[in-house]
Amino acid sequence: METDNSSLVKERIDITYPDTYQVLMINDDFTTMEFVVLVLTRVFRHSAARAEQLMLTIHEQGQAVVGQYTLDIAQTKVARVMRMAKDEGFPLRLKIEKA
Repeated sequence: METDNSSLVKERIDITYPDTYQVLMINDDFTTMEFVVLVLTRVFRHSAARAEQLMLTIHEQGQAVVGQYTLDIAQTKVARVMRMAKDEGFPLRLKIEKA
């Protein structure tokens, strides 16, 4: 039995990846360094050593990128951190920028 290949259709599929966004943490004079490290380890899943480095960068340079995600994940992480900060009475700020 012979196969008729003329009816086969080759389709080209172009894969587009979603845009990524950076989450930046902003330094303030009220949020404790311990709380910042806690957020960096618990929410952004950094190791304790990396969280400590990022916390110092934020403190010394005024801000630092703490993660890069798709928009929905970035927004979810920021909302979680803002709830944690509010519960603790800290004015911690974050912002999201397109990478």
